[in-house]
Amino acid sequence: MDNFKFNLQLFSQEKTEKATPKKRKDARKKGQVLKSPEVSSAFILLVSFSILHFWTPIMFGRIVGIMELSLTEYFHTTLEPIFAYQIIANMIIEGIIMFAPIAIGIIIVGILTNYLQVGFLLTAEPLKMKLSKLNPIEGAKKIFSKKAIIQLVKSLLKVGFIGSIVYLLLKRFFDQIYVLWEVDFLVGVSHIGSTTTKIALFSGAAMILIAIIDYISQWFEFEKNLKMSKQEVKDEHKQVEGDPQVKGKIKEQQRSMAMSRMMQDVPKADVVITNPTHFAIAIKYDQNSKGAPKVVAKGKNHVAQKIKEIAEKEDIVMYEDVKLARALYKSVDIGEQIPYEFYKAVAEVLAFVYRLKGNVGNF
Repeated sequence: MDNFKFNLQLFSQEKTEKATPKKRKDARKKGQVLKSPEVSSAFILLVSFSILHFWTPIMFGRIVGIMELSLTEYFHTTLEPIFAYQIIANMIIEGIIMFAPIAIGIIIVGILTNYLQVGFLLTAEPLKMKLSKLNPIEGAKKIFSKKAIIQLVKSLLKVGFIGSIVYLLLKRFFDQIYVLWEVDFLVGVSHIGSTTTKIALFSGAAMILIAIIDYISQWFEFEKNLKMSKQEVKDEHKQVEGDPQVKGKIKEQQRSMAMSRMMQDVPKADVVITNPTHFAIAIKYDQNSKGAPKVVAKGKNHVAQKIKEIAEKEDIVMYEDVKLARALYKSVDIGEQIPYEFYKAVAEVLAFVYRLKGNVGNF
């Protein structure tokens, strides 16, 4: 029997349940989000080569301009230190101008791909110092873990796949390289450029395919890591909604306090309308106010008996009216004024009470 209980406990700890919204929110706060670095790499590669493809003629023109300037003006100028610094500065500026579009494109694409995958996320949780990170044994376990091995295999497959594509394209290019010596320089450069573009496009397509596969695998891994056991779901529910037993006790205390306050208001009533045994409704009317009579207490069965006991002790008139008592109990809550349809019936009751006390009420 003990073994049976133990097995049930183990079963309850199996992570078979989907992550709750709270679990996902907490994981996000800790920086645990669904993200594939291959997606960013693929789009960065494609955008970089796309910009390079359209920007190359401009870059080539600027390079030719620098060469012409070097062979004309700079070549016939005395090279003094100040002039040398100016030449170097111009070279640096030209380099920045040529490569700035590519760098800006990479930055923008990197930010966009991360935002589309993760959204806006600002957390310092991954940067927090943890002693476990300094443990060499734990570090070695991570290096030789199942996850690390899978990542290594994925990297090798990616390199092999893209490398094969590049090799096949370069093989065709090398078969034609001897012909380039016989053609015009610009034609040769154009051929090299077209080959480079093909390599970039095919590599980019391969990277996108890898990114899709990696994103799907990362999604499955992410969902698997977020899964919860039945006990974790129950514990979270208790944490969010509160322990049912504690909530029950709180509600019981609230009912008890409300009952106590209600009983304290019974002595303020002018009359208690009864069933006579099952219902009791205590009504108070302030002649100086413009409002209607108000129900200060009501109850049925043992609560009704308690109201009647207090009324008898406080010498409050009890008026028996079965229909009116039932109707008021169902229609009017404690602290509310009586509705218009009960004005006449309650007015007759209050008139009777005032006559008994020798007062004349205006209602």
